[in-house]
Amino acid sequence: MATQTSSVTRLGRLLVAGVLAATMSVSACTPRPDGPEPAAQEFFDALSAGDTTTAADLTDRPEDARAAMNASWTGLQADRIDIAALGSRFTEDTGTVNYRYTWHLPKNRTWTYDGQLNMVRDEGRWQVRWTATGLHPSLGENQSLQLRSDPPRRASVNELGGSDVLVPGYRYAYQLDARQAGRELMPSAQAVVEVLRPFGGPQDAQLLAEQASSADRPMDLVTLSQQDNDKVADALANRPGIIQIRQADLLPTDPAFAPALISEVEKSVVDDLDGEAGWRVISINQNGAETDVLNEVAPAPAPSVSITLDRAVQNAAQNAVNAQGRKAMLVVIKPSTGDILAVAQNAAADVDGPAATMGMYPPGSTFKIITAGAAIARDMATPNTLLGCPGEIDIGHRRIPNYDRFDLGVVPLSKAFANSCNTTFAELASKMPPRALNQAAARFGLGRDYLIDGVPTVSGSVPPTVDLAEMTEDGFGQGKVLASPFGMALTAATVAAGHTPVPRLILGHETTVTGEAGTVAPEVLEGLRSMMRLVVTNGTAKDLNGYGDVRGKTGEAEFEGGSHAWFAGYRGDMAFAALIVGGGSSEYAVRMTRQMFDSMPDGYLA
Repeated sequence: MATQTSSVTRLGRLLVAGVLAATMSVSACTPRPDGPEPAAQEFFDALSAGDTTTAADLTDRPEDARAAMNASWTGLQADRIDIAALGSRFTEDTGTVNYRYTWHLPKNRTWTYDGQLNMVRDEGRWQVRWTATGLHPSLGENQSLQLRSDPPRRASVNELGGSDVLVPGYRYAYQLDARQAGRELMPSAQAVVEVLRPFGGPQDAQLLAEQASSADRPMDLVTLSQQDNDKVADALANRPGIIQIRQADLLPTDPAFAPALISEVEKSVVDDLDGEAGWRVISINQNGAETDVLNEVAPAPAPSVSITLDRAVQNAAQNAVNAQGRKAMLVVIKPSTGDILAVAQNAAADVDGPAATMGMYPPGSTFKIITAGAAIARDMATPNTLLGCPGEIDIGHRRIPNYDRFDLGVVPLSKAFANSCNTTFAELASKMPPRALNQAAARFGLGRDYLIDGVPTVSGSVPPTVDLAEMTEDGFGQGKVLASPFGMALTAATVAAGHTPVPRLILGHETTVTGEAGTVAPEVLEGLRSMMRLVVTNGTAKDLNGYGDVRGKTGEAEFEGGSHAWFAGYRGDMAFAALIVGGGSSEYAVRMTRQMFDSMPDGYLA
């Protein structure tokens, strides 16, 4: 009996040991039901839902917790927060729960970090033991989280040589607030007039005070450059009611460098220069002072923008047009790329707006480039074909004269071109179909539309005609034919390149071209190039002989009461068109081109 009892006892002990082992195994895999994690999860769920009141009620200091959480939600401008519990530890009535917070902030920004939530058990119930570390491990008492944006420095705009033409800076706007000024309104108005009058500000202190008093908002006075603001800031500082507002802007490095064009460029590229803002999360104390940087992402500045203007060429062209008393313009294009190297016009021309690129004028004999090209393309003539160049010729009901009715008799087309025989080209045009000159002009880029970022343009207009008088006049650039200096520079660039280049001003910005085109035949190009060289060596542009391999065509376009002086051509990889409105003889346009060459680096693009 003793042996049997002993066996039962051993069996019972084995069963008990098995149950205890199983129990220990389960408790090692499953959170203990009396731990702090369930209470912490309730807090996390409420916080992630943005319910700071419920979350605060799960802490031992509800008012402090709610105020801290609200301040941080607001300071971060948070869209939401994702929270993951990463495990817990506790001993008797205290414990911690590890968390991972992922804040979702404006502009798709996210901020993730790990920390610990302190827990305490009171009368058997777990709750959050509130400290600021429940929001971030580095946060101190009476501190909250705040998002700050760090805008990048704006990029600059540079010209072809690499120097800046637009740089980030500030302008300064001034206002007068009558309510802030109070009894000092009149003295402040007098100070405004005295200091700002030279800069276009108000002129009458009494009127200014009356206007400011009746306005329901601060009254705008003037906006100044940094340079001008430096002259007046001290005199207006601390004056009652005078408000200074600093405004970020792009500023030209040289106000005289193609100002109208640079203004248009600024409008086109302003959105390309801001880059991507950086951001920081900081801690601030109850006074709003920054105490620490908790996370930082550096700003990513945008790359600088380049334009095709070349400072050396632009300045040379500007100096040349500034020397003219009449309206004067020069446009320079690089045939191999279409880069617009210079657009210059003097103050007299500025009153007409962007005349160098949009002004429409009869091109005179520079249009003989088109007429000669059309004649060669149609097998009507070659540079060596003998043609008449009488002093005047009657075609239909129109008598066409040469300048001063000079008479060369019968000469090769090349000589008629070099000496600018109106009668020769009028007769050639009179024998062409109605659309011949229109189609030829398009092949040289004239009459097509170019949508170029940063510069408004009109190339020209060559309407087809069945009217014999118009057709003959069109042949030497009178009649209904019109062109801008931009259009004639493009024509010259076509002869130089062998095709019409696509003009551009801002690198990376595409130009849209509309209108029929076509190609220029090699024999046409060869003929025009040789004849345009003859204009300089033995013709009407001899003033440029000795300035390298210059090729071009002069023009004197008549209008009632005078004539325009033109010269269009190219040297190496630089095409140009010069116009003096009402300038008379084309020799003045040739001289203006020579002045430009004289101001340029030796052998530039030659």
